[in-house]
Amino acid sequence: MSRGRRLVNHDRRLGFRFVAGADEAGRGCLAGPLVAGAVLFDLERLGPREVRALGALNDSKQHDLEGREALYPIVMRLATRVAVVSRCARGIDERGLHRTNLAALRDALARVAVPGCLCLSDGFPVGSIGHETRAIVEGDARSAAIAAASIIAKVTRDRFMRRADELHPGWEFAAHVGYSTPEHRAAIARQGVSPLHRLSFQSTAYTQLSL
Repeated sequence: MSRGRRLVNHDRRLGFRFVAGADEAGRGCLAGPLVAGAVLFDLERLGPREVRALGALNDSKQHDLEGREALYPIVMRLATRVAVVSRCARGIDERGLHRTNLAALRDALARVAVPGCLCLSDGFPVGSIGHETRAIVEGDARSAAIAAASIIAKVTRDRFMRRADELHPGWEFAAHVGYSTPEHRAAIARQGVSPLHRLSFQSTAYTQLSL
């Protein structure tokens, strides 16, 4: 049985026709936005052909760039609704990462939810949105809706960071997409921070530079 089929079967066992999932990308980054994706599946419309098309579906972290890009149009085609919510670095600095993350997940789910659906989030309870919600630990590896949302969020954010590399040269955003790699920390030491960098993180990269 394919990984994608197992994820779809998980969502079917929940007993709802409509299942929405939300996940985020960029929570642990030094630079760039936090992006939350949400996907609503009408499980009655996912027949054998559609489930086969989702056969490679998995947590976005388990795919390379090419794998995520290949899954992105499949999710867009088979999902009933898709939403993306982005929160910029300055907003994260002002409101705090965890609070910003939960609000983005909640907003994304609210945009795709329909009456009678079940809304799933990866790891963190998101609070009330007027629909039944459940948090699933490691949900992006268990639920088709959450895994699909993780693909949408990750592809959207990575595309943004690759474009940002052209506008903010020198930090190599296209290579590390904002994560705390040795190359990224070396770039911060070399030329400071860009408008995309989050300054509220207690990061070694920042504290060593006395920012």
